[in-house]
Amino acid sequence: MPTISNTETAEQQKQPVCPLCGGLGFLRHDLPVDHPDFGKLLPCACQLKEMRKRQSDDLRKLSNLEALTRYTFDRFVPQGHGLNPEKRRNLQRAFDLAHDFATLPRGWLILVGGYGCGKTHLAAAIANERVTHNQPALFVNVPDLLDHLRATYSPSSAVSYDERFETVRKTPLLILDDLGTENATPWAGEKLYQILNYRYNAQLPTVITTNHRLEEIGLRLRSRMSDQDLCQIYKIMAPDFRSSGRAIDQSELSTLSLHHAQNFVSFGDRSELPAEERDNLRRALALAQEYAECPRDWLLFTGGHGSGKTHLAAAIANYRFDQGYPALLITVPDLLDHLRATYSPTSLVSYDKRFEELRTAPLLVLDDLGTHSATAWAKEKLYQLFNYRYIARLPTVITSSLRLEELEGQDARLFSRLIDPTHCTQFAILAPPFRGNITTPRRRGRSKR
Repeated sequence: MPTISNTETAEQQKQPVCPLCGGLGFLRHDLPVDHPDFGKLLPCACQLKEMRKRQSDDLRKLSNLEALTRYTFDRFVPQGHGLNPEKRRNLQRAFDLAHDFATLPRGWLILVGGYGCGKTHLAAAIANERVTHNQPALFVNVPDLLDHLRATYSPSSAVSYDERFETVRKTPLLILDDLGTENATPWAGEKLYQILNYRYNAQLPTVITTNHRLEEIGLRLRSRMSDQDLCQIYKIMAPDFRSSGRAIDQSELSTLSLHHAQNFVSFGDRSELPAEERDNLRRALALAQEYAECPRDWLLFTGGHGSGKTHLAAAIANYRFDQGYPALLITVPDLLDHLRATYSPTSLVSYDKRFEELRTAPLLVLDDLGTHSATAWAKEKLYQLFNYRYIARLPTVITSSLRLEELEGQDARLFSRLIDPTHCTQFAILAPPFRGNITTPRRRGRSKR
C-alpha cells in the first residue's frame, strides 16, 4: 500500500481549507423544507470555477469547434454571390438575426433553407462568437449528438449517459445543426424531444438549422418549434453558394437548361408572314416581355405546334432566371411522369415533397397542356396543382396547342380556372409552324384580362 511522505503531508497542510465545506467540496444549504434542493449536497463555491472549466472543456470537445473556426461573421458574405435584390435582402436579414442572437441569446432561432444556403455557417458563427467571449456554447450536428449519447452506453465510456444528457439538455446555449437528417428511430425521436422539451419549458437559448419544412418535422417537436412567443423561424432563400452557372437554383424537374437559346431577342419577326400574323406575334412578344418584367397571376398561350408559344414561355423563364429568380419549366406529360415515379419503392423523393415543389414554385411554366393522357388520376393531380396556384395567385405560364373549347372538353374544372379574366390572361397565337407550309385554318388572336 503506498505511503504519503512527510514532505507531501506538509505541502498539503499549507493549502488553505475552504471555511464553508471544510475541503469536502460539497455542502447542504439552509433551505425551506419545500425547496427542491432541500437536504441535497450541492457543490461548494470553491468547486464551481473548476466545474465550469470542466464543463466548458467538455462542450468544446463535443462541439468540435476547432474544425469550424473559419465559420465566423467576418467571413460570411451577407450579399451572397450573384443574388437578385430580394434574395440579397433575405440573406442580409438572416445575417442580422444571427449576429443579434450571438450578442444576446434569447429564445429560439430556427434557420430553414436548402443545402449550402449559409445556415450552418451562421449557426457556427454564433457558437464561435460566444466562445470567443468565454461564454459556453454547444454546437453539434444532430446525428453526431445522438452518436455521442449512444457512446455513453459503452463500458469504456469516460462519462455516463446521465452526465452527457444533462450537459446537452442544460447547456446555456445549444446549437443543433441539420435537424431532420438523423435516423428517425423511436429512440432518436424520444431523445430529441426530451432535450428540446426541457429547453422549451426552461426557455433556454437554442439555435436550430434544418432543410426541412416545419410540416415535415415530427408533431411533438413541431409543436415546440412553432411557438411564436419563443421561436423565430427564418427561411433563407439563397441557393447553394457552392454551385455556379445556370445550375444554381435549378430544380432537377426543370428542362429550362434545354431551352437556353430561346429568349426574346432570338424570337424573330418572321417577315414572311402576312401582316395580321406578324402583328399578332409582335403583340404576343410584347405581352411576354411585360409579364417577364413583373410576373403576376397566369399567362396562357394557345396556338398550333411550332407557332412560337413554347419559345415565348421559355424566354420568360430564362429572363427571370437571368435576373436571379428561380423558374421551373416542364412539359405536362413529364410532370405527371415525375409524380408517378415517386410511387416506386426505389424513389429517393416522396410524392408529397415532389408535389409541393411543383405547386409552390415561384414561377412555373407548364408546356403542352392537353397532350397528356387524360386519365382520372392525371385530371385529379393537375386540378390540385392548378387550383392551389389559382387560389395563391402564383405566377404561372401555360402553353397549349388545344383551343379553349377543347380544353373545356378535357377537364371542365381546370377550364374554369383558365377562363377567369381576373387571374389569367389568354392569348391565341395565329402564326403557322416556323418550318413548313400551313394548310390548317387560321384563328383570330385575342388578348383579354
